[in-house]
Amino acid sequence: MGRVGLLALLLCIGAGSAAQAAEVVALGASNTIGRGRGSTPDGVNPGQAFPAQLERLLQSQGCRVRVLNAGVAGNTTGQMLTRMNGVLGKDTRVLILQPGGNDQRSGRGNERAANIAEIRRRASARGIKVVMLDNLGRIAGGHRLPDGQHFGAGGHALFAAHLAPQVKAAGACR
Repeated sequence: MGRVGLLALLLCIGAGSAAQAAEVVALGASNTIGRGRGSTPDGVNPGQAFPAQLERLLQSQGCRVRVLNAGVAGNTTGQMLTRMNGVLGKDTRVLILQPGGNDQRSGRGNERAANIAEIRRRASARGIKVVMLDNLGRIAGGHRLPDGQHFGAGGHALFAAHLAPQVKAAGACR
């Protein structure tokens, strides 16, 4: 077998392995991606953010799952709604929605509930379950960073532990 044939075979094997893993998408703002921006840049690197920690936790529990981090610092729920179709794949089973507080900070607090309802509706129409991650301070308040809005790696570990049973119950594990 030539190098091109071997490469094609390896790509097919790799694609088959990836296709077997269920996909979870974490859609949110800075506390999803792991870092803030501008005047509140505190946070962790993406490998310590809750989506990466959740993926490792679920895999350690025997789940064949991939958790995609679709967080964008500063995003409002309206911006999440606009970009959600671009981050949901054909293998997405669960959408973790972490709406954050940017709607309120940007003067769009009155749009938050309607945007969340529309995100839920669109996900449901595609057969995707939605798991909410809200009230982060109640889950990991002791792990807030000095900016008061973001969390350290220990807080993200608590988010992952909080989410794992919900994500499993939503059918993410294969």
